Amino acid sequence: PMTAKAVRATMHFSLLRALEYFAGGLWTAWGGRKRIEAKQRRNFRRLVEKARRDSSLFRRFYADLGPSSAIELRDLPVTRKPDLMRHFDDWLTIRSLTLEKARAHLRDIRKVGVPIDDVAIFRTSGTSGEPAVIVVPSSFLEYSYGISMARFERFHWKLVRAMRKRGVRVTITGGNGHFAGVGFNKLMNHLSPTLAKGLTFIEAEQPIGQLVEQLNEIPKVSCIVTYPSMLSILAKEKEAGRLHVAPVVFNTGGETLTDELRARVRRAFPSLEYDIIDAYGCTECLVMAFVCSHGRKHVHEDWVILEAVDEDMQPVPDGTLSATALLTVLANDVQPFIRYDLGDRLRFCTDPCPCGSPFRSFQVEGREATLVHVGEVTLSPLVFDLEHEDARRIQLVQTKEREFEVRIEAADEAAAGVIFQEVIQSVQRVFRDNGLEDVTVRESHAPPEFTASGKFHEVLPLRGDFSRS
Repeated sequence: PMTAKAVRATMHFSLLRALEYFAGGLWTAWGGRKRIEAKQRRNFRRLVEKARRDSSLFRRFYADLGPSSAIELRDLPVTRKPDLMRHFDDWLTIRSLTLEKARAHLRDIRKVGVPIDDVAIFRTSGTSGEPAVIVVPSSFLEYSYGISMARFERFHWKLVRAMRKRGVRVTITGGNGHFAGVGFNKLMNHLSPTLAKGLTFIEAEQPIGQLVEQLNEIPKVSCIVTYPSMLSILAKEKEAGRLHVAPVVFNTGGETLTDELRARVRRAFPSLEYDIIDAYGCTECLVMAFVCSHGRKHVHEDWVILEAVDEDMQPVPDGTLSATALLTVLANDVQPFIRYDLGDRLRFCTDPCPCGSPFRSFQVEGREATLVHVGEVTLSPLVFDLEHEDARRIQLVQTKEREFEVRIEAADEAAAGVIFQEVIQSVQRVFRDNGLEDVTVRESHAPPEFTASGKFHEVLPLRGDFSRS
């Protein structure tokens, strides 16, 4: 594998540049909405000009538009992952990285978090179709650290001190590929070891008993970063007395964190002094929003544009749940994401946040890709009660439009038959309550399935429903 010395010769992390983002972020916030919108407009025009000049794909997209200085956001077409990936070599504003070269790098598991030339690359898990190859320049890393610190309140500084004082930060995520959960911190360990110290990684895909053993062997755990689905399992293990860690904070992301799960985790872990920080980001833009001391998510609007839109890609009013969200990443001009369809359903808040931040706040209501479609009926995965005291994991998999199977990881194999019977009856009741009498639910002895990045979805809809048109 490439040594840290070799890495620094190709990709650099500049603390000075990170401090510039920090200072600029403070200055923008102090100026309120007027200064935020002016900064966003300047960054937007700069990105569009760069994309038109150096990305042949965006040059074609924007060929019929007027000068960049006169373009408004809604003048631009919506972009989607499959179309961008089909034209990867024309998409980037650098010519040195081809898709063939990127994929060769991603095939080597030893190179997770190791840059290629002067950029880093990660891949998405492919939950909503074809995995995307995400290219991250050093300027985005500097933005990530600088702008995050610029949004810190006293609460966040106290949390950072508490984590450093109390022990180890643990990340539980997918360990079998170039995913950002592990890769971002490994990258920072290459580039700036000081910023990445005190981190431990545990693979989410292993049996729960082994995972709990690994956690219990760590002398002091101050923080656990993971997905809400894994957090649910940790709460169950803590309630059963098998898990002994006492973190001061959980940091979640990547899935919807429900109020019910948040309350359950608080009860199970009385050590939580700083609650659960439910971040919002994606591999395409790891630092998209920040969570304030009141638990609200706020967009980094000076460097990120997030649009809540309906099925026709038209804006919805604040307070209305969107059909999807469009993302524009102003902090990455190497791989332009401009009006990129995320598939996330969100709702912008109508009232100002009690924290006093001038940045807009919003709630995430899940993903289109997670919804179950049976005929004309659409069900949220949250309507299914996939809990059983004798099971460590339960998963409902839609194999055909009206056929489902239940998979379990039992705490006691002797109880498997009873678990299957009771869970299947519960699932069938949900379908009947929604007017679906002709749905078949059967048991399967296949193991529960993970996404490539280590997420565990309790409900897996039909694969064909994952891709948006």
